[in-house]
Amino acid sequence: MIKIYTDGACSGNPGIGGWGVVILEKNKDYVFLNGGNDNTTNNRMELQAAIEGLKFFRDKQDITLVTDSKYVKDGIQSWIQNWKKNGWKTSAKKPVKNKELWIELDDLIARHNISWEWVKGHAGNTHNEKADYLARRYIEEI
Repeated sequence: MIKIYTDGACSGNPGIGGWGVVILEKNKDYVFLNGGNDNTTNNRMELQAAIEGLKFFRDKQDITLVTDSKYVKDGIQSWIQNWKKNGWKTSAKKPVKNKELWIELDDLIARHNISWEWVKGHAGNTHNEKADYLARRYIEEI
């Protein structure tokens, strides 16, 4: 089983944003990924972190994706089916924000066996804290 910890961060919202990923795979070294964008939002970086973590694996895998973003977890587990059914409109009939990222994430999760886990951010979870550090490091290096 593979565990992917993801986090996004933004300095200003919108502003400079970063994403961080920690990948744990049995009997392998940790993999650390990060990146970002000069003009983005925190939610976009949370989505991008999940996307980048899943893109790391080309072949079908059993993955637990751990996020501190209820936006990502609830969006993928509760909201996305209705958005697709309603032509990418919210229940308030407004366009879904970050649609292109949701579509990319939906395509990626279809390639794997994914279970989703939410952890409270900034609460001492070692791997979540490392993902946050990686996301913030991108912002600080810009």
